[in-house]
Amino acid sequence: MRVHVVSDVHGSADALAAAGDGADMLICLGDMLLFLDYADHTQGIFAELYGAEHAREYIDLRTARRFDEARQLTTGIAARLTADRGADLRTLTEQAIRRQYAALFGALAEPAYLTYGNVDVPRMWNGYLKPGHHVVDGGRVEVGGLTFGFAGAGLISPYRTPNEIPAAEFAAKLDAVGPVDVLCTHIPPAVPELLYDTVARRMETGSQALLEVIRRTQPRYAFFGHVHNPLVQRVRVGRTECVNVGHFRATRVPYVVQL
Repeated sequence: MRVHVVSDVHGSADALAAAGDGADMLICLGDMLLFLDYADHTQGIFAELYGAEHAREYIDLRTARRFDEARQLTTGIAARLTADRGADLRTLTEQAIRRQYAALFGALAEPAYLTYGNVDVPRMWNGYLKPGHHVVDGGRVEVGGLTFGFAGAGLISPYRTPNEIPAAEFAAKLDAVGPVDVLCTHIPPAVPELLYDTVARRMETGSQALLEVIRRTQPRYAFFGHVHNPLVQRVRVGRTECVNVGHFRATRVPYVVQL
């Protein structure tokens, strides 16, 4: 069975349209939305709403981990934005999110199996899913005689992205999945080599609970994304191949595996 896996799509609807070509199974591990593009500050919802120059300033502050200053920047701009456009910031943001989701889910082939990333807004997905889009979060499916488990979202971090949850809640999702052949998450297990982003020069947040589940249940594969430029793409934990399937916005091609 030929399986294609994508993660960190971040607005790339055009490339997503071809991600399932030739696949027996297509998996998406979340982060569909593009709020900020660290490589191109003119792209994304933030630049659309606040302007490209403010997006560049905001990216610089976050990269320097000056989070309080970054939040102060957005607070000041938001008041002017509301006055200029005659709508509150929440409404304007949701409108921008809906435009992206309409394009992304419109491009995503059927069937596809999805879970949420940390920059997704789960409550808004249902309005855009096609009949062949199967969202699995804290559950499992059987395809081609193999069991696939899914646990979405990110862990709470200083970046305050939209879909972050406490470590205990994420661990409960993993417990609900149980032993599987292939374990699919958005975030990586807490293995340092998998967490370090070589471009951002920082450690991203991974899950110790996920690492413990992998050690205990030994799935054939553990697939994830989240770290856009990992120090290493794959690490073996016991019998399990732990694989970062890649930053789809940058690669524009799925990770392909024969199972």
